[in-house]
Amino acid sequence: MVVVATPPAAASHSVSCSSPRRLGLAGASSRGPTPARPRRPAQVRVPPTLGALVEATRQTSPAVVRQGGAIGTDVGSYSIQLADRGNGAASSPASLRDRTDDMQAETRALGRAVGATVYTPELLADKYGSRPIKVAQRAMEILTALGRFAVKLLLDERSGQLDQRKRQRAAELREIFTSLGPTFVKIGQGLSTRPDICPPEYLEELSELQDALPTFPDAEALSCIERELGLPLDSIYSSISPSPIAAASLGQVYKARLKSTGQIVAVKVQRPGIEEAIGLDFFLLRGLGSLINKYVDFITSDVVALIDEFARRVYQELNYVQEGQNARKFKKLYADKEDVLVPDIYWDYTSAKVLTMEWVDGIKLNDQEAIEKQGLKLLDLVNTGIQCSLRQLLEYGYFHADPHPGNLLATPEGKLAFLDFGMMSETPEEARLAIIGHVVHMVNRDYEAMAQDYYALDFLAPDVDVSPIVPALRNFFDDVLNSTVSELNFKTIVDGLGNVLYQFPFTVPAYYALILRSLTVLEGLALYADPNFKVLAASYPYFAKRLLTDQNPYLRDALIELIFKDGRFRWNRLENLLVQGRKDRDFTTKDALQPVLKLLLDPDGEELRALVVKEAVYVTEAVALGTMIDTYKSIPQFMRALAPNGSSLGPFKLKDGEQERMLELRDRVFRIWILLRSSENFDPSILQPVLQVLQEPEGRNLGGRVVGGISQRLAARLLQQLLMSPVSVNGTP
Repeated sequence: MVVVATPPAAASHSVSCSSPRRLGLAGASSRGPTPARPRRPAQVRVPPTLGALVEATRQTSPAVVRQGGAIGTDVGSYSIQLADRGNGAASSPASLRDRTDDMQAETRALGRAVGATVYTPELLADKYGSRPIKVAQRAMEILTALGRFAVKLLLDERSGQLDQRKRQRAAELREIFTSLGPTFVKIGQGLSTRPDICPPEYLEELSELQDALPTFPDAEALSCIERELGLPLDSIYSSISPSPIAAASLGQVYKARLKSTGQIVAVKVQRPGIEEAIGLDFFLLRGLGSLINKYVDFITSDVVALIDEFARRVYQELNYVQEGQNARKFKKLYADKEDVLVPDIYWDYTSAKVLTMEWVDGIKLNDQEAIEKQGLKLLDLVNTGIQCSLRQLLEYGYFHADPHPGNLLATPEGKLAFLDFGMMSETPEEARLAIIGHVVHMVNRDYEAMAQDYYALDFLAPDVDVSPIVPALRNFFDDVLNSTVSELNFKTIVDGLGNVLYQFPFTVPAYYALILRSLTVLEGLALYADPNFKVLAASYPYFAKRLLTDQNPYLRDALIELIFKDGRFRWNRLENLLVQGRKDRDFTTKDALQPVLKLLLDPDGEELRALVVKEAVYVTEAVALGTMIDTYKSIPQFMRALAPNGSSLGPFKLKDGEQERMLELRDRVFRIWILLRSSENFDPSILQPVLQVLQEPEGRNLGGRVVGGISQRLAARLLQQLLMSPVSVNGTP
């Protein structure tokens, strides 16, 4: 659902109209051109505010009538009342009735949606295969419109004016998509979030397709509400806006007040004839996809499968009860965070073609000036969106697949509101873990493992040999990874990786394309406020937290892979993970300890235990000798001459550079401990599990091995000093 912010209404006014007229003819949409319709009676004047509401005052029930083939509603007199916008959103319906009533209302809504249409290629083929004239007419309409546009581009290129006319051509393409109807509006909306395909001028023009669309007659919309809900309009609403608040590709939105409870709601009504329009278009697009699959060799993806996936999602959007269920599921999973808002659904007033949701006051996320006037920061809201998106994509796998600016609002309280849940998608669990692992492999520059990840991500068939892909990944990422994580640009990586993928038999799954779209949209919004914003830098705290705290075996292995290399512990990696992970507000030190303890005590963890014991010996030695160095340096200069050998460490003589390495290791370990202690939720009691572990047989054995290793290493150093010879110290367990 697309609900946009409205300006504060003026003081309350009312104007009455006593002459009968047809409902829905009052008011014009402020959201773009509208079809011709009868003019309003001269004596009725409504100020051009989006907050205007029509209040029903007649006594008789409306009757659906037909005049000249058009469906309308015969009504009595109405008065126009301007609603006070200061009332805000109403409370959740769940607070007004118990869960049982809510479930019963949802069941009734499901009953009203029993006949909702679903996408079936075979049915479309049967329906339109026998209507060649209609198919040919629509095909000619599409080819003529797009063909003329292609000719203009060709002429621009030949005349050398392609760049100069980009803005003009982009506006023309937007108008063409709008004129071709809902299917092409959806295609244009998709292109508006693909900077890898469209130049900036086209992105800006096509982004207007998100909510600035032509409306359809109000009489048809209000008649649809009565027909779908089986109730007269004035028994449902005490007032409803005289014209749409917003128009989307598949429907348009009205603001209303429920008569039963006084709640202010948003009512989305489906466009008439939408199923017929998109059905014919998808039949044609599927036929085109078959030709591409058969004759165009350089396109390796299954175009028909991509069209089918897109069509299924569009048809799902036609079932508003399904959208309501999507919204409820999304709310349950993600609105547990105080800065995320998801409107509730009013099932008693929802059907397959009418959706009634809680009204949300807010500002579209791409209106930075208005957001800042509210005292809010766009980057804070974008960061909330990124963190929520990461939870959607990688935690639960259920995500909003259409996060364009019209579907993301900044509320006056500073919350990020998600709207329009018609297009949702899911990331398979294996793919969710593989994405996190892929980030680890990228950071480690382990290109062989990256290539293997593409099997788990469903990019490659199991029989495809990945060995030729590894050099291409190395050539690209060795250059990209010279930048720090904070400098990486998401679009740069997507574009570069895309160039790699196109060289090999990759098939990009639909869920992955939607993931890229989601993150690209959020990065694009952030760039309005900060041209240097990097979505990967904002995402890294989430990845760090998951690696440090998640007990999933796959992610535990990824953590080990990240912080161990060639038998040595990379303390700098652990420090960086803690620095980044602490930026995620859900990070807790206690959670970070649990996976490590489980790894150490795992029956199959002997190899890891050996590495940990070895590293513990190094750290203990570094702390002990570092303390001795500090003590020695604190001794007055005249007393240092009494120390044997005159070394900087007194009794111990270290090889060149060894003292610096030890002090660096000690200081890094101390910094890590300070990071843990300075966590907001740090409690010394979190160390209790460590003590309990050390009391277990395996823990005592581990501790004994550490003590033994330290003793051996210190004894070897002492022996080295006694012999005064530079023997190698290998006293590790």
